[in-house]
Amino acid sequence: MEDLDTLVLRNAVSWQAAGLPVVLVTVARTWGSSPRPPGSLMAINGRGETVGSVSGGCIEDDLIHRIREGGVQAACATSTPAVLRYGISADEAHRFGLPCGGTVELVLEPVSPHSRLDDLLLACQQRRSTERVLDLRSGQVELRAGRRDGVPHMDERQLVTYLGPQARLIVIGAGDLSRYLCEMALSVGFEVIVCDPREEQRASWSLPGVTVSDEMPDDLVQRLRPDARTAVVALTHDPKLDDLALIDALQSDAFYVGAIGSRRNSLHRRERLRTHFDVPEAALQSLHGPAGLYIGSKTPAEIALSILAEVVAVKNGVQLPAPAHVAVGKSQHEAPDMPETPGLDEATMAGCAV
Repeated sequence: MEDLDTLVLRNAVSWQAAGLPVVLVTVARTWGSSPRPPGSLMAINGRGETVGSVSGGCIEDDLIHRIREGGVQAACATSTPAVLRYGISADEAHRFGLPCGGTVELVLEPVSPHSRLDDLLLACQQRRSTERVLDLRSGQVELRAGRRDGVPHMDERQLVTYLGPQARLIVIGAGDLSRYLCEMALSVGFEVIVCDPREEQRASWSLPGVTVSDEMPDDLVQRLRPDARTAVVALTHDPKLDDLALIDALQSDAFYVGAIGSRRNSLHRRERLRTHFDVPEAALQSLHGPAGLYIGSKTPAEIALSILAEVVAVKNGVQLPAPAHVAVGKSQHEAPDMPETPGLDEATMAGCAV
């Protein structure tokens, strides 16, 4: 499943190729409360069909009505971008569904070859972060390398936005937990890859939209070279699979690296990586283990929800208090992990509930 920005760009390029007039709408600035943040995209074609959103729906309805009544020219009177502001007054804010008197400023850009949307779409597909500079007077666009999560800004001459690779989740292990985690990750716009070299695990595992690899997990991580838009989660409980993948992931640019397991097994994992593989302490400090937020979850679906919530929080730069994390939450709310019993391997002892 594609993320929303990629979906908007793909549809805009497709409509333009089919000969339809298209307007790309970008949230440039907001004041007060706003349903969609700056940088949000929507595309509208000459038939009034849309993809993406810039508000809770009322602004979209107004733009669609304008275009259906008067064509694309009703939204953009010239071939150059137009700036449109909604919600200046309290009455307008209420009419357009902007809470608490919020105001949103939009840039409406008639799509043309100057827009370079095909080049931008290709950059996203190739996982290249891109800074897009739109000249508000001419409609010319410059694309250059840039960070993915820059804050859009606009002045009298130009609008600068940042786009880039879709968030990606690499899951080590094909099982019930990974199935729920992958389904949820797809629904919030992640590209998802599952890796498991065990044929018996892969035999009955499939999910539309998910790429399944039979590589050794560390080989996959080395091949994909996780970037700052990639999360890696190890779910097998098998050190031969999880540990080697974690070693490489922790030395990559991945924004999140995590593994499930009990608190005791998580401590043992860190000690193995430190003692036997010389993983630096700074890297070990970034390992999320046990992965997830403490929500008292027991079932595979609840555990998947816990893990994905933490992944999304880290992706969005949210600083979570210590009790929100599994290890701290369980220590405060549940009995300590049972002591290990001689003869039981790590997979048997691993406690997954988070």
